[in-house]
Amino acid sequence: MATQTHGSGAVTAVMMAGLAGLVISLAIAFTNLVSGGHSAFNTGSDGVSWGLPVVNYVFFALTSTGLTLVASVAMTFGNKAWYPIAKRCVWLSLVTLVAGFASLAMELGHPFRMLWAIPLNAQLVSPLNWMGIFYAVFLVLGILKFMRIHGGDWNSSGSKQIGLAALVTELLAGGMLGMAFGAMAMRPMWYGNLVPLYFILTAACTGGAFAVLVTCLSYGGPDNMPEPVRKLMQGSLPMAFAALLGLTILVIGYRTVIGLWSNADGLQVWDAVVASPWYWVEAALLIGAFFLLLQRKALAVAAVMVIGGFFIDRYDFVIGGQLLPLFKGSWVPDLIAYTPSTTEWMLTLLAFSIAFFGWALGEKMLKLDAAPQD
Repeated sequence: MATQTHGSGAVTAVMMAGLAGLVISLAIAFTNLVSGGHSAFNTGSDGVSWGLPVVNYVFFALTSTGLTLVASVAMTFGNKAWYPIAKRCVWLSLVTLVAGFASLAMELGHPFRMLWAIPLNAQLVSPLNWMGIFYAVFLVLGILKFMRIHGGDWNSSGSKQIGLAALVTELLAGGMLGMAFGAMAMRPMWYGNLVPLYFILTAACTGGAFAVLVTCLSYGGPDNMPEPVRKLMQGSLPMAFAALLGLTILVIGYRTVIGLWSNADGLQVWDAVVASPWYWVEAALLIGAFFLLLQRKALAVAAVMVIGGFFIDRYDFVIGGQLLPLFKGSWVPDLIAYTPSTTEWMLTLLAFSIAFFGWALGEKMLKLDAAPQD
């Protein structure tokens, strides 16, 4: 049953900010790309090949996976208390995936070549190939699922089967994204058979953060929330989020200690990562958010802290794994220097603008607060 949200002022402000971000980022990015081509990016085959646009893609693609996991608590696993945020999470999972794709497409240069290149030259043993296929399939399934619940069909057999298929496909896609990094033995910071699980775990954290943030923005504060939403936001949601975040903080800590302790060639990049002030900003944000969630206070602030912390984590992972040259010798005595260009930062603004503008537009037009009546 749909309820009237009261955070329309916040939703409108976010929508206007997102629209402004879209206009500014597209104008600057297109101008730079038309005039300079791929030289607008501070990347290259002899240095960091995957720059900030790939960080954006990894962040938002995994956030989409996490939002699907949050929605599935109600729609797949039957916890009816989570229904009030389920439709919002389904919609946002689609929007964030589009945001990630948009950043990656602008970096690729000719993304529509995939329409013929993939079916005619499919690399069946490549995780990147399957990642693209699974995310494309999820996009279709996610749209079908949203159309079902938007039409009031939450619990029919067909709706549940589509939801389950979407969940499995998203988990496979996120896992394949992890395999794309974890299978690269030449990049020691990335390499490992547990990277797909790490990606799924951190995806759940960012998905939970976005779910909490947009729910707070939708109603403008706890006093305006309907009783089922307020009960969820003051009860099981922050506790589940805190438990998940606490586990993830431990995993990040273990990865850091192992990276610093190991003397394997290539892992010395961990020294540079930990020496950066941004690593400690990430730690402060995630630990601070963990304690806020335990106290069930300032949930929107905690969500923003988690989003910021994990964006830094994605940057450290994607960029840090490339800072050591593949063929290091006396002619390359140090780590590779990389600073994102203006165009790359504009694509970050573009991705965040798409995510928040798309959510706010859905909030205005698609009754994202709806839930089943029974």
